[in-house]
Amino acid sequence: MKRVLVECHDLFFRGKLQETVRGAGAEPVRDEPFDMAVIELGTPNAEMRIRELVQRRVAVLAFGSHVAAAALRAARDLGARAVPNSEVERALRHALGSPAR
Repeated sequence: MKRVLVECHDLFFRGKLQETVRGAGAEPVRDEPFDMAVIELGTPNAEMRIRELVQRRVAVLAFGSHVAAAALRAARDLGARAVPNSEVERALRHALGSPAR
């Protein structure tokens, strides 16, 4: 079973992402070890966190506001898959091998 770290400040949205993880047959976790990380952009240490995880060969799905094109681009440049908020659930299901809804 894949273990997925979800780092999101919005409790409602975090819960939604954790349910998406569970629905795909994976386990949402708060601590190491994990196979994948879902990282919210726009936090002070998001880029540093993405860089560190990518260097450790952890799959990273980054998400943020569609108007924050520079942050999405920077996350992609660091090696993450980066999508706007409106696409993160679909991208997460796809990354975990679960059928799209």
